[in-house]
Amino acid sequence: MKSEDLSSSQSTLLKKKIILIGPVYPYRGGNALFVTHIYEALRNNFELKIYNYKLLYPSFLFPGTTQFDKSKEKVFQVPSERIINSINPFNWIKVAGLLKKENADLVVFDWWHPFFGLCHGVISFLIRKKYKNKILFITENVVSHEANGIDKFLTKIGLKSASKFLTLSKIVENDVKLYSGNKKIFRSELPVYDCYKPINEFNSQKLKEELGLNDDSFILLFFGYVRKYKGLDILIEAFPKILLDNPKARLLIVGEFYDNPSEYIDLIQKLKIEKEVIVINQFVANEDVAKYYQVSDVVILPYRSATQSGILNVAYGFNKPVIVTDVGGLAEFVDEGKTGFVIKPDSPQAIADSIIKFSNAKNNTDFKLFIAERNRKNSFNRLPEVFDKILDDSK
Repeated sequence: MKSEDLSSSQSTLLKKKIILIGPVYPYRGGNALFVTHIYEALRNNFELKIYNYKLLYPSFLFPGTTQFDKSKEKVFQVPSERIINSINPFNWIKVAGLLKKENADLVVFDWWHPFFGLCHGVISFLIRKKYKNKILFITENVVSHEANGIDKFLTKIGLKSASKFLTLSKIVENDVKLYSGNKKIFRSELPVYDCYKPINEFNSQKLKEELGLNDDSFILLFFGYVRKYKGLDILIEAFPKILLDNPKARLLIVGEFYDNPSEYIDLIQKLKIEKEVIVINQFVANEDVAKYYQVSDVVILPYRSATQSGILNVAYGFNKPVIVTDVGGLAEFVDEGKTGFVIKPDSPQAIADSIIKFSNAKNNTDFKLFIAERNRKNSFNRLPEVFDKILDDSK
């Protein structure tokens, strides 16, 4: 064996073993995308294995059309073992037994919703003696945006056996402290999602024509699934004010409605802005994401509540500026006047004023340059260093 081959083999043997518990392909959505990025960020530094779900949500509890990625371009496939059933206690015992046999250096749970409180709570409880100080919960959210007493109870159960936490925003760090029992909390952030393939030989005019837009249209993009906390109704109410200042403005609403669509369509009709608003009520396949971002001038997140948002990081992946409300952790990730603007929530007037401010600034501000600079500083880029510290703390 050559010396360099021997060195490579020894290096592989010395890698720390990490088990990731979370959804990846064939599941769709932000959580699967996030866990995939964790795998990609860590795979060169550690020995990794993903325990994926064979049942994520029971179909009757899922508000969308499908939980699975039906895209033609399978750009987010990483190796995983579909093992976990989120609602079967006998399965949780089996999974705990498999984890004990892994002899991993760290077991990582991706936590984003109280629904998984019993599943994650039981599994982590059953392995905590084997993995003393080696159970990490990455908390995308602590409780859901529409939390109630049951959610808080399930969250307490779910997080109880964690040894330590990794949070992705300051507000989540503060929320975790309510459940952490003074356990150590590490920090990172969502990655920049620059994984969507840009359209080859991008032709702005052609794509705008396909969407029924003029080449000189000023396009505001609302992207992602629609729920009340995301504030789409507030943005719609603001749009007539925006049109008064810029008649060429167009609102592009793209994403699957988890709320009743008629509530929003009726509001659009009431405000008589049907000709200026385009609604695409569907989950967007990987191969189609780029066109909506690439034709847009600015991405708007008019949320009523939030922790952090993958939509913002997709926008940054396309070098698009954002306008976000000052809720949760959103403002942490916007450099005012450089990568976008932060406005007060629940205010159609604030949205309209921000669009005017952006319109005035875009000819004098190189938003693309500032976004690229921020992307380089994204702390997720240093995730292997963070996990080295977490593993050192686990000894």
